This record gives sequence, structure tokens and C-alpha cells, in this order.
Amino acid sequence: MMAGLITLGVLVMIVVYIISIFNQLVKLKNRFQNAFAQIEVQLKRRYDLIPNLVETAKGYMAHERETLEAVIQARNAAFADLKTAANNPTDDAAIGQLAGAESVLQGALGRFNMVMEAYPDLKANQNMLQLSEELTSTENKVSFARQAFNDAVTEYNSYRQSFPPVFFATAFGHPKDAKLLEFADSAAIQAAPKVSF
Repeated sequence: MMAGLITLGVLVMIVVYIISIFNQLVKLKNRFQNAFAQIEVQLKRRYDLIPNLVETAKGYMAHERETLEAVIQARNAAFADLKTAANNPTDDAAIGQLAGAESVLQGALGRFNMVMEAYPDLKANQNMLQLSEELTSTENKVSFARQAFNDAVTEYNSYRQSFPPVFFATAFGHPKDAKLLEFADSAAIQAAPKVSF
């Protein structure tokens, strides 16, 4: 009778421990998915600012149509990839596509800023100054949100790879590690792009 109670007690402790592993995996997965939602909010804000920025510059930069169109196309592509990634932040391919689209957008904005230097009246325009300040602020928020996402992904991956959760993760619906959101240009990871008008 005593051996049966001890065996039952041990089994209950094992079941409780396995349940705690399951709950921890779910908690950490939800944390990094919520962190991605924060990135999504900031990127949408930035995507909303870019058309206003381009529209303000159009009057001054009539001869730079190609540059303006490149910015809008890169913005639209990044926005589409954000929607795909937002539907499933655990999809490595979607996160990779978003990172690539963001790199293209960063490059287009960089070329836009270089062209802007040739238009001193535009650089002094009050609307342009306000938009560039909002864009810079949003870039900083994107950077912080991306850092929080990558921290949450790292915490999830570390727990998922540790012993004994590694044995249960696949059975609990966590078959692979989550992907960090990294841009092709390592300088873009370290600092938000500078927008100066």
C-alpha cells in the first residue's frame, strides 16, 4: 500500500512538472508573439508616415520621380510582408521576408535622404521637418521593439532548447526555434537610420 502511494506521488509530481514545462513554453511563445505585435504597431506607423513624407517632397523634387517611386514601392512591399509575418510570427520565412523588405526600405529611404540634400527649400519646409522628426522617433521605437522581440525570442529558444523541455517541446506543438528579426545590414540593427532634412 505504501509503495503504491509513493509511486502515485511520484507520478503526480512528474505530471505536474510536465504541465509546468508546457505552461512555460506557452508563456514564452506568447511573450515573443506579443513583442512582434509591438513591432507591427511601430512599423505600421512608419509606413503611414512615408507616403506623407513623399507627398510633401513631390512638389520640390519633380525631377526625382524615380527616387520617390522607389521609396513608395519599398514601403508597399514591406507593408505586405509585415501583414504576412503578423499572421504568424513563428514562420521563419515570413520573418526573413520582412527583414529583407525592411532592408530594401532602409536603402530607399537612404537614397531619398541623399537626394534631399540637393533641395535646401525642402529641408527648411516646416511639414518636412515635422515629418522627419516623427519618422526618426518612430525609427527609434522600431529599434526598441525589435530589440524586445529578439530578447523574447532568445528567451523562448533558450528554454525550448534546455533540458528537459527539449524532449517535450515538439510534442507540445513547439517543433522549432523562433527566428530573430535581423536586417541584412548589421549597421541597421545597431542604430536607427538618420533622417536629416
